[in-house]
Amino acid sequence: MLHWDTPLVKANNRTVSFILLASILLSFLCVFLFLGCPVDITCKMRQTSFGIFFSIALSSVLAKTMMVCIAFKATKPGSSWRKLLEVRVSYYVVVICSFIQVKNCVIWLSVSPPYQEFDHHSYPGKIIIQCNEGSDIWFYSMLGYLGFLAAVSLVLAFIVRTLPDSFNEAKYITFSMLVFCSVWISMIPAYLSTRGKNMVAVEIFAILSSSAGILACIFFPKCYILIMKPELNSRNQLVKK
Repeated sequence: MLHWDTPLVKANNRTVSFILLASILLSFLCVFLFLGCPVDITCKMRQTSFGIFFSIALSSVLAKTMMVCIAFKATKPGSSWRKLLEVRVSYYVVVICSFIQVKNCVIWLSVSPPYQEFDHHSYPGKIIIQCNEGSDIWFYSMLGYLGFLAAVSLVLAFIVRTLPDSFNEAKYITFSMLVFCSVWISMIPAYLSTRGKNMVAVEIFAILSSSAGILACIFFPKCYILIMKPELNSRNQLVKK
């Protein structure tokens, strides 16, 4: 907010960047729904809120990546890509991609919602109170959709990572999506092989580490310039570079 009108913030699609930051913050906060004794309402909210917040974050990353591609295409004289810059494609990408995940979660909650269950079998002599995810199909569909968004963002960012521009953040998006995909690919077998509170701990770790990876890879380089190198935050300096 303090640097809202500076060249660096403007060039990196500031509105989508704020949506991304807000969704990452909510992703961190949704971890609290995984803590404590599970009840029906928290069981329903924790996976769906995580899925929706992460879909907004990944949709924002995808929108930023697409705008990098479009911006370079639009630099050619007479390019028809300029029209896409005028219609704010990034906003449509965020809204549409997020809406798909919201629709998936609503159907999940309508058809077979998560609920509290008592596990008598995993630990002899103990009763484990945990959340049953209801429909495994919709649960893994939610995770699969997040993986799809991350994969598309990774491929697009990798393609345009070498474009010569001081404002080009594709290389940072590439690193963030590599971190995200690595965390969740390693998380799935660990999640399936654990039970009870260990299963919850694995998912919490995956949420925190992937959120922190996106935050660090995309925003720390910008914060370094804004705070430590403010002389680089000028249009003339960046265009010169």
